[in-house]
Amino acid sequence: MLLTLCCLLALAQPYQDRSFASRVFGQQRFYRLFLPAGYEQGQDRYPVIYYFHGHSDRYTLEKYDDGKDTVPKIASFVARNPVIVVAVDGYVAEHYSGFYGGAPYDAMSDGGTYDFGAYFQELVAHVDATLRTIPTRRYRATSGLSMGGYTSLFLSARFPDVIGSASAFNPSHELFAGEKGRRLLWRTRDQIANHSASMVRLIRASGDYISQYHEELRAAYAAAPQVQFEFRQDEYHRHWATSIEETFLFHKRAFANPALDTMPEEWTYSSPYRAFETRGYRVSHDAAGAAMITLSNVRQGGFAITTRRWTPDGPAAACKAVQVVTAPVYRAGRRYGVQDFSLATGALRRSDVVANAEGRLTVHTDCSGHVMSFAGDGTGGQPPVLLPVAAGDFLRVRPGVEMELPLRVYNPRGVALENVAVELSTEYPTAEILAGSAKVPSLAPGAAADLRSSFRVRFTSGAGDFARVRLVVKMTYDGYITRRENVDVLVAPDPLPQAQEVIVLDGREHTFRSFRQKGNQGGGFTVERTVHEGKGNGNGILEAGEEATIWVRLKQGLDPFDKDNWHRAKVYSDSGLVTEIGDIQEEKQREWTGARNRTSLIRVAPEAAGRTVRLILDRESWSFRFTPDVRYGSELLYQAYQLHRHHLLDWEVKVGGK
Repeated sequence: MLLTLCCLLALAQPYQDRSFASRVFGQQRFYRLFLPAGYEQGQDRYPVIYYFHGHSDRYTLEKYDDGKDTVPKIASFVARNPVIVVAVDGYVAEHYSGFYGGAPYDAMSDGGTYDFGAYFQELVAHVDATLRTIPTRRYRATSGLSMGGYTSLFLSARFPDVIGSASAFNPSHELFAGEKGRRLLWRTRDQIANHSASMVRLIRASGDYISQYHEELRAAYAAAPQVQFEFRQDEYHRHWATSIEETFLFHKRAFANPALDTMPEEWTYSSPYRAFETRGYRVSHDAAGAAMITLSNVRQGGFAITTRRWTPDGPAAACKAVQVVTAPVYRAGRRYGVQDFSLATGALRRSDVVANAEGRLTVHTDCSGHVMSFAGDGTGGQPPVLLPVAAGDFLRVRPGVEMELPLRVYNPRGVALENVAVELSTEYPTAEILAGSAKVPSLAPGAAADLRSSFRVRFTSGAGDFARVRLVVKMTYDGYITRRENVDVLVAPDPLPQAQEVIVLDGREHTFRSFRQKGNQGGGFTVERTVHEGKGNGNGILEAGEEATIWVRLKQGLDPFDKDNWHRAKVYSDSGLVTEIGDIQEEKQREWTGARNRTSLIRVAPEAAGRTVRLILDRESWSFRFTPDVRYGSELLYQAYQLHRHHLLDWEVKVGGK
């Protein structure tokens, strides 16, 4: 009788809790398994969705709702669809200290003890070895809530050749990745290109407390034509996984999409790890500190490789050597010509390399940024390369000023490119193209044509923050072949108020009035904060050769209680006389998303002495906006929205020094 009851309970339970031995964690790791109806009796193979829980939860998915919502919804879907769902455990013992102290996935700034990505690869290998899965990219998906939503997007971006589709319910916005001691802030919206040729779905609850971050992420994906992107907004008042069935049906459509079986002809990929492999390419470098390495416009005929100390606008990483081993797509034993064009200096270096027995090429370069191209069997005719128009990911400009657009076209081929036509267009009414075409009669191998004098534009903007404008550059070559590249420009607001109260810390100490949030139901107060920053003579004057931070008084921040407080600024410069050498990342006090307040340590060039520089100072303020009388149906909105705002100022200053 007891045995019969146990069997009936087992049949009634719609999941199994299993474990396997993890090398990464050095222990047994658990997961919850949902198997489709008829799995035990049949021989069919199934796609897999890996589901990641939120902050402080576990693989049981019971912390937030006692297992009464998410688990039944997943079980119901699996019972009616031929799909396996694996609920992953993000538990890291030393990071769990209570409900609001449970940070899973080892994604904090001081993390890196465990590589959760390597653990995920272990789990996938275990699932594929023990279950009847379809073990290919197309039939493998990730999904998750909150920190689990972030993890879904991060892992699918880190392993785009392993995961074909990803979804995220109200995801966290930015967390940390990389080895311990060299962690880098990974903001999903800065790494959209990793999802090229992937399918991505973002789900936002209208009353979710971090809705502003979701909207910013939606805008980033929506502007990326290379990503098959869907967005869903649900009218719901909690930080929760809504529309689970509809989202899993999105993954079913991905499983039916044969395009996910195809390697893209051209792709871009970024990684914060010292060594990584993607789509058959193996990359390693010697950076001791944080570094984001990016392979861009990768084709059989070559690629560009750049490094950053932080994204999206950081300088080149502090490293000397990068090694790239290509995918095995070349003729074994054949010799290939290599052109290495330096983005930093414009210098060209030529060499030869022989494909190994697997058909791989191995090239070495430094970390300052290069375009590498190959000539030989199977490389084809490389298209002309549009070189970067800015040091960072975006060109930042001022409105109302006629300016030359710094377009440069590079020839990656081993022979001359003849009769290249370049045209500029836009669908944005806020961009006026005053001159928009050029012809290059002949471009020598490894040469770059500077076309800035042929392209003039003027931008219009309104009040507020930087506004994005997309320009399209069309290049026609080899008589009829066309290639289009997008140039995204950030236009400063108009009017741009003048900075009135500024303090420069150039190697000196100062005590500031600073705002401190009170808690997640609004309110705040002013505290005194003493800091010692910069490197210089400490006289509070921006001088040549110094390093400095710039602080600005904000009469009124976003929060009602943030009055007459000082904020360190993010600094943008349109000249090479002032450069950002440090990205200062600080918590926003009680900010649950992991998002950081990012400000600048700048360096003033020695040749700036006596010259006037014009800077844009960006001060971010934030607030918990609590509205206790707002209801969703009969239920009150249960927590405050987390909001943030950028306040931009114009600052013109004459640099001191000799």
